[in-house]
Amino acid sequence: MKSILIADTTREEREQIVAESIGNIDGLCDGCSPGLIEMYQEYIDGHKELREINMEFNARYTRGAAGPDREGCSWSKE
Repeated sequence: MKSILIADTTREEREQIVAESIGNIDGLCDGCSPGLIEMYQEYIDGHKELREINMEFNARYTRGAAGPDREGCSWSKE
């Protein structure tokens, strides 16, 4: 398997890696494709590795920073 690190790829190869990973980017079937491409633009531009971008996304998701505020579980007795 060929390396996908910035140092080992050209911009064109990084664009292709992102396009193949996301899938049907031209279909825009649910409107999320532009957001995904934008999320990986720093990789395509050679500023951040894919691992960094994915870790940042997962950290926000895990912390709930991008989600609605939670007031508690409806199953808890509190």
